[in-house]
Amino acid sequence: MSDKFADHLPPISRRQALIYLASGTAALAMPSLFGGNMARAAMPGAGKGGQMVVGFSQEPTVFNPLMPHIEVDDGLHFSLFDQLIGVDDKGNLFPKLATEVPTLENGGISADGLNFHLKLRDNVKWHDGKPFTAEDVKFTLELLVDANFRSWTRTGHELVRDIKVVSPTEITWRMEKPYSPYTSILAATFIVPKHAFDGVADKNTAPFNTAPIGTGPFKWQQRVPGDHIELVANKSYFLDGPMLERLIYKYIPDLNVMYTQFASGDIDVVGLQWITADHYDEAKKLPNKVVDVFQSATIENFAFNLGKPQFQELAVREALYYAIDKQTIIDALYYGLPKPTETYMPMQSFYFNPDLPKHEYNLDKAKKLLDDAGWKPGAGGIREKNGVRLSFSNSTTAGNHLREQMQQFIQQSFQEIGVEMKIANLPPAVMWGDFWMLSKYDSAIVGLNYLTGSDPDTANYMHSTSIPAQGGAGQNVFQYKNPEVDTLLVQGAAEFSPEKRKATYLKIQALVRKDLPVLTLFTFANVRGYKQGAENITPNINVRIDSWNVNSWGWKA
Repeated sequence: MSDKFADHLPPISRRQALIYLASGTAALAMPSLFGGNMARAAMPGAGKGGQMVVGFSQEPTVFNPLMPHIEVDDGLHFSLFDQLIGVDDKGNLFPKLATEVPTLENGGISADGLNFHLKLRDNVKWHDGKPFTAEDVKFTLELLVDANFRSWTRTGHELVRDIKVVSPTEITWRMEKPYSPYTSILAATFIVPKHAFDGVADKNTAPFNTAPIGTGPFKWQQRVPGDHIELVANKSYFLDGPMLERLIYKYIPDLNVMYTQFASGDIDVVGLQWITADHYDEAKKLPNKVVDVFQSATIENFAFNLGKPQFQELAVREALYYAIDKQTIIDALYYGLPKPTETYMPMQSFYFNPDLPKHEYNLDKAKKLLDDAGWKPGAGGIREKNGVRLSFSNSTTAGNHLREQMQQFIQQSFQEIGVEMKIANLPPAVMWGDFWMLSKYDSAIVGLNYLTGSDPDTANYMHSTSIPAQGGAGQNVFQYKNPEVDTLLVQGAAEFSPEKRKATYLKIQALVRKDLPVLTLFTFANVRGYKQGAENITPNINVRIDSWNVNSWGWKA
């Protein structure tokens, strides 16, 4: 196994070199730890009341939950809005705006899977005092498939037909064809108020999008761009809670700074992107803090934009995968906490495929693949073919120091095989805006939870009709197209038996592993932290962010 990178370093092991890089980068971040805008100290809560400050390394910027957004925005959406049904940490669906979860047994779904009949709560009001009704549900489902609206996903919703408002608390519709993931999709669909869009010609620029009105446990209070968002309790919330008077989402882009603010007590809960692995040993010894590790459903990926000419040849993607020293990255940067994986499917899932080819770090094989494919060294030793240089940028969120160290490590390995990777990181709001959603990036380091709840359907990320840059609605920013995968996704979604569905999703995983539209690196091991006395900060593998039950967050009496 070739290891020329080590030849250019002092006589220490590759792993020691990476550890040295990690500690050196962390040290460089230290001078800024106590500068800038600090979070306001949390009020000491007691029982019901008080406030809680939650740190996010990315800034929520999309306040309309039906528009293209990422995980951090969901953190806000769970606070402001409600779904018809929710999903708990055990994977069980539970009623929210609906009075019960629609099933075959209770008649909410017909025996053929085509007809839905939902009854809605009659004691729900929007934050502006207007009543929630079935008209709001109809409006939401129709807006998601409006061709003039920038919908974050149409998957499943595009099959809904003949929506009928039976009464203010009753609604029906039929599906064009049976679609088993749809209840899980409903659990990830927040309902918005129809009246907030009345008279608005362009719903993409509605005033609602910057001053959201929901039914959720907290109401919009104020936003200080670049610093924090403040929410206040919805005293007439229809479910239990909220247990807090005020909720602050504090934006702290530097993960070292976020940890320091947690240690000092300036923030109560470390949210997205949690405590980095290099702080884990110290964090678990902090007084008056609760720190634990939770294996999540989120996968860390090296993602390609397959619309770029550098990545359209499979041999290139295979070679780049051989050139990533995945295990050393896990051991040296992440202290062995994450688990390597070959698939986007979480290991905890019934549908996980354990029989995929195992990754091998091998620079010699990487070079041979590129040689055989006709990529020859050109100027500066960078390979070229048909006028295309094997040079590209790699982007992620600025301030995530472990990812930045991983980029530097990968950059060195790629250089050894004649590939130039330039690091071009961006603030989160820019990185995960149109740059990501409209496939303007070259390659990216990104954490993704590909599932909707616990359902294995990934059409939103992998179907060819889900490419936003090509007019689709979805998350297929990789611009991945495989007709066989498209067919299997449709088949899997039409089947309701988990055992029968499993065979389909095992095949899809094998095809994606072969095609490599993304290089799956490892599953996230989230080092979670919150102040002692905080209650119900419960991880949930079935949602993209922990604030799924924020109505029950509070302080022990």
